[in-house]
Formats: sequence, structure tokens, C-alpha cells
Amino acid sequence: MEITGTLILQMLAIGVLGIYILSLTMIFLYSLTQLNMLRFYLRRLKQEKNTPSLPKNLPKVTVQLPLYNEYYVVERLLECIVALDYPQELLQIQVLDDSTDESLALSQRLVKAYQKKEIPIELITRTDRVGFKAGALKHGLSQASGEYIAIFDADFLPQTDWLLKTIPHFHNPKTGVVQTRWGHLNRNHSILTEVQAFALDAHFLLEQVGRNQQQHFINFNGTAGIWRKSCILDAGNWEGDTLTEDLDLSYRAQLKHWKFTYLDDVVTPAELPITMDAIRSQQFRWNKGGAENFRKIIRNVFQAKGHSTWTKINAFFHLLNSTMFLNVFLVAFLSVPILFIKAAYPELNWIFNLSALFIISTLIFFSCYWFVHKRIFGGGVQSLLEYIKRFLSFYSLIMGFSIHNSIAVLEGHLGKKSAFIRTPKFNQNTSQTQLKKHKYAKNKISMYSFLEIASALYFVFGMGAAFYVVPDGDFGLFVFHLFLFIGFASISFHDLKEVR
Repeated sequence: MEITGTLILQMLAIGVLGIYILSLTMIFLYSLTQLNMLRFYLRRLKQEKNTPSLPKNLPKVTVQLPLYNEYYVVERLLECIVALDYPQELLQIQVLDDSTDESLALSQRLVKAYQKKEIPIELITRTDRVGFKAGALKHGLSQASGEYIAIFDADFLPQTDWLLKTIPHFHNPKTGVVQTRWGHLNRNHSILTEVQAFALDAHFLLEQVGRNQQQHFINFNGTAGIWRKSCILDAGNWEGDTLTEDLDLSYRAQLKHWKFTYLDDVVTPAELPITMDAIRSQQFRWNKGGAENFRKIIRNVFQAKGHSTWTKINAFFHLLNSTMFLNVFLVAFLSVPILFIKAAYPELNWIFNLSALFIISTLIFFSCYWFVHKRIFGGGVQSLLEYIKRFLSFYSLIMGFSIHNSIAVLEGHLGKKSAFIRTPKFNQNTSQTQLKKHKYAKNKISMYSFLEIASALYFVFGMGAAFYVVPDGDFGLFVFHLFLFIGFASISFHDLKEVR
């Protein structure tokens, strides 16, 4: 059979439509899981919260502080940790510093000063970074004398009573982890921090609460949580073969039937990344690590005994969370050729009506996240208007990150290995002018900026095409393309202005 140009175009059109509809469907199914979690989140709000009392004999706790080139925040961190309200004789503070710059000398000086004050603090360094953060935690664990292991990243500042609020929740001997909610010291620093806070609030209030209420798998979030040491060892200890070692160990522990407790009413303040470079490095690690863990763990999840089918389905979407960026990317970029396919094949209009799934998904996300916003900022007309502004900003910028995050996801699923790239910390009081003088500020334009500029222009073309694809125009995707343009243009603008 002779393959004509017309036939090739038809086959391409069918392929584009197939991928487009599949991606829309995945986003829709994911939105339904969010709706389900909202149901249990609202149920949680109606429940009376019973806080267990402190045990008569407090256990020994090891506090681990994994550091790597944290020059601007290490002093603040140590000041906060040594102020924890807990018996000194039952406390061991490990400063796990793998730094390669002057941060290490600063850590040494600070630790020596606190040791002179008889603070139970020690500096542990390694000659290599094998396993990165996971390797540092594992190395520290081998020297840990505590029954429980609390972990804080360099940008976290727990309240003085943090241990007194978390330790009681280990009254069940099968409880392996107690995780607390992240707070945001610099939520209002910029539009970038506002959007990050918006997304993290949805995770920590909607998703963590919703999953925990149903006794589904949740994840230790890498920091601001405390482990039972025996749980870590029983689950196989820390492993550095993925970029999200916290998610990996969380699942291995829960597959062995350890219980996780999530405390939404205990907030641990932290500083959000304030530069595009810092956000990119964090997002890349989280999204690639999520895909790596899906690849590593999902078979074990479905083969596991003693867990319900619904728990396994929820785990599937949980581990596939980062892959939603790839689906968003595909829907976005295929939406432009979809305009032309729709004009060329009017008989397929019924298929194009399925794009309403994306609108429904967006409305579900909008509704779910409203309850999170309401929990933090209260209700009322003014709060609703503020929420709409934040949601639209989130909606636009999250699509702007879709190229960068999709590459991370693809690398994770394909098994491409990469180093653990730390998220640069600058200290929340840093001004825009001071940023460019910081030792961790970037000095070159990211390749992603060029891709994002090209993408912004691509969606300008999509908006223009709406006027010409059919005689009267087709504006069904115009607003969608406008948001995509704003998202990609904003991301590239912020990236370029930070170059020193």
C-alpha cells in the first residue's frame, strides 16, 4: 500500500490526539484523588484532637542536621537547635557537615563554642559525599545514641517545644515516624515564594492529612520529622540510589507495616528558596526523585500483602505525582497542533469535547485548594479574592515550570543518574541587590531560560492561530494559551534578572 502525504498527516493527527487525551485523562484521574483527599481532610477538621501525654521517662533523642555549604544559615540553625526544650542528658546533636567551602570552618567554630557551654553537640564530617544526604544520615546513624532521630535541614527553625510535642505520639510501638507541617518564614517575599507556599500548603494540609486519615502511605518530608531508630534499621536504612531518599525510606518502612503519624497542627517554620536557580534545583531533585522512586518501588507496592487495593492505587498516584508535570507539558504543547487538527477534521469534534476534562480538573483543584487557603487565612469575600489571585499565579507559574520538571521526570523514569544538587540558601533577609553578591548566586544563564523563552513565543503563535484556523476563529484554548505564555515568560524573566 502506498503511503501518501495525506495518510501520514492523518496518522500524525491520530497520534497527537491519542497522547493528548491520555494526558488529559491522567490529570483528571489525579484530580479525583485530590477530591478524595479533600473529603478526608474535612472529616479530620471535625474530629477532636487528642494529644497523648509525655511519657514518664523521656527517651534519648538524636538530632541530625545534614549540611552542605550552608554558610548563610548554619549559625541561625544551630542557635535554634541548642534552644530546644529537652533534658540535655537525653539529647545528642549531630552536625553532619559535608561542606567543601568555608561553611565547614564556621560549623567547626560554632560547635566548639557550644561544646564549651556543655551543649551535647558534635561535628561529624566525611571525606567523601557517597550517598549525598542519605549517606550523611546513614553515617551519623551509626554513631547515634538516641532511640529517636529528629532531622532538620539547614533552612528549618523548629519551636523550642518541638520535641515535647512530637515524642508523645510514639506511644504506639509500631509508630515509626512523626512528621510535622512546614511553615513559611518568607511566604510574602515575592510572587515566587507565594506560589511555592501555595503548593506546599496543599501538600501538607490536603494530601498529607487526607492520606494519613485513610491510613494510606504518606512520606517523611526529609526534614521537620522524627524517626524511631529501629524503624530506620528495620526498613533497610538510608539508601542514596534516588534523589528523594526520604520518600524511598518512607515507603520501605510502611511496606513493613510501620505506622506514620502526621501532625498538621505542629508547624515547623522554614525558609522558602528565593531565587529561580534555587527553586529549579529543588524542583528538579523532588520531581526526578519521585519518578526514580516510582520505578524502584511500585512493583513492591502492588505485590505487598496486608495493604488494601485502594491503598495501593493511592500509592500509585502518589508515586506518580511528579509525572503530572509531564502530562501538563504534553497537554500544553499539543494544544497548539490540536487547533489545526480540529479545523481539518470537524467530524472528530466529539473527541475534542473531551478537553472539558481539563476544565473539570482545574475546577476540582481550585475547589480543593480553597479549603487549604481558608484554613490558613480564613474565609470571607476578601480572602476569596486573594485566593483567586494566588491560584491564578500558581496555575500560570506551575505550567511555566513544566519543561524543566518534565525533563527531571523523564530522567527519573529512564534511570539516568545525576548528583544530588543542594538547594542554595540565602537567608530570608537578603535583598535583591545583595543576592547578586552572594557566593551561591548563579553567574550564567540557564539553558532552561532559552527553552522557556521559545515556549512563550510558541504560545503567542497559538493565540494568534486562534484567529485564523477557521473563518470565524477558534478561541476555546485562547485563555489556556495566554496563561501558558504568562507562565513561561515570567519564569524566564525571573531567571534572567538574577544573573550577576
